Amino acid sequence: MNFKKFIGDKEFYKSVMIIAVPIMIQNFITNFVNMLDNIMVGALGTEEMSGVAIINQLIFIFNLTIFGAISSAGIFTSQFYGRKDDDGIRYTLRFKGIACALISIAGIFIFIFLGDYIINMFLHDGSYDCDLYKTHNIAKEYMMISLIGLIPYAVTQVYAGTLRETGETFVPMAVGFMALIINAVLNYIFIFGKFGFPKFGVNGAAFGTIIARIAECIAIISYVNKNKYKHKYFSKAFRSMHIPKNLFISIGKRGVPLLLNEFLWSVGMSLISMSYSYHGLAVVAGYSISSTVINLFNITFMSFGTSIGIIAGKYLGANDFDAAMDRAVKLITFALGISVAISVIVISVSKYIPMIYNTSAESKKYAEYFIRVSAAFMPVTCFTHASYFTIRCGGKTFITFLLDSCFICFITVPVAFLLYFCANLSIWAIFPAVQSLDIIKAIIGFILLKKRVWVNNIIETF
Repeated sequence: MNFKKFIGDKEFYKSVMIIAVPIMIQNFITNFVNMLDNIMVGALGTEEMSGVAIINQLIFIFNLTIFGAISSAGIFTSQFYGRKDDDGIRYTLRFKGIACALISIAGIFIFIFLGDYIINMFLHDGSYDCDLYKTHNIAKEYMMISLIGLIPYAVTQVYAGTLRETGETFVPMAVGFMALIINAVLNYIFIFGKFGFPKFGVNGAAFGTIIARIAECIAIISYVNKNKYKHKYFSKAFRSMHIPKNLFISIGKRGVPLLLNEFLWSVGMSLISMSYSYHGLAVVAGYSISSTVINLFNITFMSFGTSIGIIAGKYLGANDFDAAMDRAVKLITFALGISVAISVIVISVSKYIPMIYNTSAESKKYAEYFIRVSAAFMPVTCFTHASYFTIRCGGKTFITFLLDSCFICFITVPVAFLLYFCANLSIWAIFPAVQSLDIIKAIIGFILLKKRVWVNNIIETF
């Protein structure tokens, strides 16, 4: 076997790290601050942690849907950038703006009119002596305040996504870093009532996040307005909302499956969380801890997955298909190696991580177990994620739709519920069983990558 095709030279890894590291740092900061928020809210009690965890599941759906809208047009942005077509990038910016506006309106409507019903779907009695009514009220109040941050978040993603897709990864990282520091500091002040401010408790976390979102939005728009000479495609991008009909249809054809994929995938993840909630609030709290911690460690190879889409997409747009394939293979290999190392590290420290949380002993016990199992499956998660981004950058969004969200909604979610309601298994057996289903996705992804179904230029006709 020729191992050279899996390993790049020094220049290759240098170019990769220029793109990947800023994305990695931004994602690390985001997840680290989320963990700090989790710890601070957890200090208030298990009901508070569970209430916030429920709403964060719903906001997660909104965020992933926005990501889907950005990514659908972003596939074209990367290839237009590879062709040095500023007008093409402007069209994708407009598409993102329209899509995010519609999603924001729909999201706010659902939160306001269906929020109560959705919250109650997560509340079930379990072994922990908890107050479901208190948890519901905490969740609802936190949700209504958090609505204010949805629109500035969507606007930020339109600008930040386009900058990343055109090779400018440092600025979104720097702006995100600023916002997250603001978030962490204000959460500490507002949650616990420091420096003369009232003690807002859980609502303080919502206030801190809203202010950080607004600051982030203002900062990135200000940067773009001051640097239009450098990023010319932002100039006059929104003076008109015109998008050529054939391009609009093409983005829609590839974008709708991707948008639906992100929406349904996030819904599927929330439904899995809901299936775990039938085991009690202690499991909800434990799962919230483990998810936050695992996401913190997952960001390394997740960032490489995003980098694959940017790097390979650029070569596809320039019709250099062999280079695109070569870069994808080497990046996936690199990401897998890193994921194995991280897996070993996380498993070795899994016993100590839940100790930093001020929650029930039962919740900590669940969290430790969930962290250990999730860490063991990290290489599988890494490969499926890398496969997804590679296939997607070539415009094969319907395939990724089937592989990702359809799989989770029609296989993973039903299995999670059936194992509880029909097999009557405990969470100790259900959690690893659900995790192991990703092995099937990894096998399918490997076959699709090997067949090179994703290697094509989607902007040749524009």
